[in-house]
Amino acid sequence: MKKNKLLSAALVAALGISGLLAGCSSDDKEKASTKKGESKELIVYSPNPIEFNEPLVKEFEDETGIKVEVISAGAGELLKRIESEGDNPLGDIMWGGSLSSLQPYTERFETYKSKNEGNVPDEFKNEDGKITRFSLVPSVIMVNKNLVGNLKIEGYEDLLDKSLKGKIAFADPSKSSSSFEQVINMLYAMGNGDPEKGWDYVGKLIKNLDHKLLSGSSATYKGVADGEYSVGLTFEEPVINYMNDGAPVEVVYPKEGTIVKPDGVAIIKGAKNMDNAKKFVDFITNEESQTMVANELNRRPVNSSVKIKDDNGMRPLSEIKLIQDDQDWSNKNKEAILDKFKDIFTSN
Repeated sequence: MKKNKLLSAALVAALGISGLLAGCSSDDKEKASTKKGESKELIVYSPNPIEFNEPLVKEFEDETGIKVEVISAGAGELLKRIESEGDNPLGDIMWGGSLSSLQPYTERFETYKSKNEGNVPDEFKNEDGKITRFSLVPSVIMVNKNLVGNLKIEGYEDLLDKSLKGKIAFADPSKSSSSFEQVINMLYAMGNGDPEKGWDYVGKLIKNLDHKLLSGSSATYKGVADGEYSVGLTFEEPVINYMNDGAPVEVVYPKEGTIVKPDGVAIIKGAKNMDNAKKFVDFITNEESQTMVANELNRRPVNSSVKIKDDNGMRPLSEIKLIQDDQDWSNKNKEAILDKFKDIFTSN
């Protein structure tokens, strides 16, 4: 009897241990499966300056543990890449580019609204869920003070001065969204609100470019800062950065009128790291990130709860002559505008 009891106890113990091991094995497999199914990667396509992206990307990685790979190129090139990748996208996020550049590609973007939309002014809200606005970008003129001499540059008309021929940095608007926005700004400003009447000015400016078009926006502001060009047509942020670093440059808001456009971020349709893409959109529009955008990276935030520092070099919008374009017209006529610009450029 004693022997039988011992055998029974041993059997129960063995079964208990076996059951415990089986339970641990099942739990471990479930945990491993969860870890395996949970992506820790994100592929971001971005035309933003590298020095703008890096601090935000690092904060996102530190906060989430998600590893971000940024593919940098011009907005036009990246959007064509998204289009060519079709239903098998290699990227997850398109981060940067003006509305005029992004909106023709909305069918390639997922529908998602950030958790922070409540802090975005009505005029910049993501109404259709395709493009989240994350910063406001004025088109400006960048001037190298050491090279312009006594020439006073206050607006677009001053760029027609003969002494500036071949000394104006301007990127190909088919490759650079900021350059395309400059074309739109010129058409409306110099056409007194009628873009068709602005082409006369654009033709004159093209002659003063002296057959020079740069490959991207970074070549424009770097070219002016490095002294290769006297002036450049670009966007506000890099000019403010160079000014704050002590470079001999200044920002000019065209006296004829400045258009301020939001830049956007969008999730690419069919993104393989969808959850991480949504986390990224929420991250770069939250108050902490938008404060960094404004007060460390010198770009105007879209989050209305953020206050811009007084001493960062950005002129208050209330002190700038602001004009508006018809966004629908710009979107509808984008290809025609680019074709006309190209025709004028090649014929000069």
